[in-house]
Amino acid sequence: MSEIAPTSSLARPSPLVVLELLKPITWFPPMWAFACGIVSSGQSVPGRWPTVIAGVLLVGPLVCATSQAANDWFDRHVDAINEPGRPIPSGRLPGRWGLYIALIWTALSLGVASHLGVWGFGASVFGLVLAWVYSAPPIRLKRNGWWGNSAVGLCYEGLPWFTAAAIMTGSAPDWRIALTAFLYSLGAHGIMTLNDFKSVEGDRKMGIASLPVQLGPHRAALLACITMAAAQAIVIAMLFVWQRPLHAVAVIVMLAAQLALMRRLLQSPRERAPWYNATGVSLYVLGMLITAFALGTLGA
Repeated sequence: MSEIAPTSSLARPSPLVVLELLKPITWFPPMWAFACGIVSSGQSVPGRWPTVIAGVLLVGPLVCATSQAANDWFDRHVDAINEPGRPIPSGRLPGRWGLYIALIWTALSLGVASHLGVWGFGASVFGLVLAWVYSAPPIRLKRNGWWGNSAVGLCYEGLPWFTAAAIMTGSAPDWRIALTAFLYSLGAHGIMTLNDFKSVEGDRKMGIASLPVQLGPHRAALLACITMAAAQAIVIAMLFVWQRPLHAVAVIVMLAAQLALMRRLLQSPRERAPWYNATGVSLYVLGMLITAFALGTLGA
């Protein structure tokens, strides 16, 4: 297949086009997870604001933005089918600027991460590696929905949570924090599956085996719901074991509301996936914060 590297009379892309490439709307999940990690550490924030701000900038406008730029560059052929109005296939980001921006943002991310201690730097390097192997050949994890969604769920939820707790404590986080972050990453696999519904046609044509392509809309949506619900059910059980019943009940309420929304989602999954991402996922992330507060009281 021929390379898609749109030509343009512009020598450099406009700042607004670069910002569109970096997709600020996608920065929220890792920034929220980072905040959950801070809360779960039980550490005091006052006096550590420079570190906290640097961490938030790292996981959102830097590492996550890097992953978006890299993904759009290596997905430019798919986007030409699914979303031709995006910066690269539309020609508003000329030449190889998409790749250059991804590389520049990688360097900036490493520079900031180097000031956040060994654990912060190590977690950032791991996240950047995942961001590149998710999109870039020859590995290109996103070619298979099982592996690709696992990588994204880990980068969006578990890794920022773990990183924040490690930065705040200056050491490896308590096992309960690590386990909780991992479980919410597993649940995020379902969120990523729902996100894939928007690109089924292009994925099928380009040989990307997303779960909606592999399983069909209904089975993929059912799997997504089971994955999200099961992860939260385990968290609820752990909260009871850790003697935090009020927090557990609050997460139960969040999950019960999600189950009601899931029932409507499954009636027409392809059409209602964006609706669920705006409603049910909001309840999912609220449950994350509730759980973080519970962990913060354990002296973890």
